[in-house]
Amino acid sequence: MPDALSAPDEVAALRAANGRLRAVIEAKDAMLAARDTQIAALAGQVEALAARVAELERRLGKDSSTSSRPPSSDSPYARKPKDRSLRQRSGRKPGKQPGAQSSTLRQVADPGKTVVCAPERCGCCGEDLACAVITGVQKLQEFDITPPPPPMVTEYQVQARECGRCGAVTAGPPPPGVTGRAQYGPEVHAQAANLASAHHLPVARAAQLRALLRQAGVLYADETPARAAGHLGYVHVACTGYLTAMHTGGRSAADIDAGGVLPGYTGTIVRDGYAGYDHLADALHAWCAAHNLRDLRDLGELKGSSQRRALLA
Repeated sequence: MPDALSAPDEVAALRAANGRLRAVIEAKDAMLAARDTQIAALAGQVEALAARVAELERRLGKDSSTSSRPPSSDSPYARKPKDRSLRQRSGRKPGKQPGAQSSTLRQVADPGKTVVCAPERCGCCGEDLACAVITGVQKLQEFDITPPPPPMVTEYQVQARECGRCGAVTAGPPPPGVTGRAQYGPEVHAQAANLASAHHLPVARAAQLRALLRQAGVLYADETPARAAGHLGYVHVACTGYLTAMHTGGRSAADIDAGGVLPGYTGTIVRDGYAGYDHLADALHAWCAAHNLRDLRDLGELKGSSQRRALLA
């Protein structure tokens, strides 16, 4: 049996053992702290990757109803919702509303020209109606353009005459194509068709159109993809409610400027978020309301705070 240690030796041995235990505990604490740090770093990476995956999924799920992408870029295989419109129901019935001001073409009291359309013979027995009693007159007015305006109004008075022999009433024939109480003439339709065919404008008129657009206080600008000769191109437009100028090209800033309207323009350009318009520094830029609604709709459909942070970052 070993000799018992003296009190001082026993205290020293216990202190040495205690020191060894403390070293072991401190080593384990350091290892646990390093593991916790590693776990926290891995958790941060997982959260960042999850946010990245959510952002990529959100981008893949975008279409023309939730972004500035054109409808032609939507996948033909993706199932589209039944109602993609951002418009809400107003509760009103279709058509003209009660009390709304009418825009129908109306007859004038003093036409510039009057043509009598009298029947020559009775439609029943063939009797001459030159001196027959006039029993009714239907007025049909045609509005047409004369240089210069106002338009020349021709009134056709379609007479109905009663036959003196058999008493039958026969109406005179109006000119071909004149069927309404007030209508536009063939020259009006021809001029309207000419103005609507903007791609046939002569060079001088096109230059005049660009000059008028540059004087407007607000312009709407956009670019729409279109395929021609097997390649993808873009149709650029700059317009107001009354004037429209279009040209084709790529999607670069130089292609946008090629229309001759936007370079140096100092008014307000209403557009989408495409960065190709950012070089037009002389103008005030306003976001299109439709694209604002798409962005808000896209934001409202996000699920989870990580996706919102990814969008707002």
